[in-house]
Amino acid sequence: MRCHEVDYELFGDDMQIVEVELDPKETVIAEAGAMNYMDDGIDFESKMGDGSKPTAGIMDSLLHIGKRVLTGESIFMTHFSNSGHGKKRIAFSAPYPGKIIPIDMSSIGEELTCQKDAFLCAALGTSVDIAFQRKLGTGFFGGEGFILQRLRGDGMAFVHVGGTVIKRELKDEIIRVDTGCIAAFTSGIEYDIERAGGLKSMVFGGEGMFLATLKGTGTVYLQSLPFSRLANRVMQAASVGGSKGEGSVLGGLGTIFENR
Repeated sequence: MRCHEVDYELFGDDMQIVEVELDPKETVIAEAGAMNYMDDGIDFESKMGDGSKPTAGIMDSLLHIGKRVLTGESIFMTHFSNSGHGKKRIAFSAPYPGKIIPIDMSSIGEELTCQKDAFLCAALGTSVDIAFQRKLGTGFFGGEGFILQRLRGDGMAFVHVGGTVIKRELKDEIIRVDTGCIAAFTSGIEYDIERAGGLKSMVFGGEGMFLATLKGTGTVYLQSLPFSRLANRVMQAASVGGSKGEGSVLGGLGTIFENR
């Protein structure tokens, strides 16, 4: 199935919104809850599937549900269609601070592998599937587990990454990255992990026990603020009462004496 051809415009900096322009009878698919606002004349429907296979049977639908459960996403995807006359616009917002990356799938070999919660929306015809890591070590220690998302198609797709995005073009090269900082990579890139130096570096280095290695020829997208890192900092601040005396030793001591 050929993807619908959609235009778009990005707004904002750290909390971005992407506005997708739909011609009559064009459709964009999105994760549940990603929509921000839309013009009158756009209809939406929740479906069990991305719509890339219009003739999918009951077994294909059940398989898709199982895959969605494994990724931690809703079993439904929302399809937004322009049922009116003239061009209509619909906007989708990022779930946490970061950047929305617009990707023309036809220019990167029609395939992109990304972290399992990176997908935001895409033109109808884009296949949103999962990619299992075949190597046991990569699955356990690779930061994203056994499961990544795989997007296939020839239209526009939009993924969200945390913090600042860095785009690296590899030409038969190797790059070593913190496991949580990998946002997406194109076909032609091999993903694996390696031990982070010696025992002392692994325990006291602060960089984790393993690093990811990306090698080959293709495009790699890196993120400066993985959501897991952001969540850990918030939880640490909440556990020590970070609202009082923040940034000082007395902030933590004050909480201890307050409870006595």
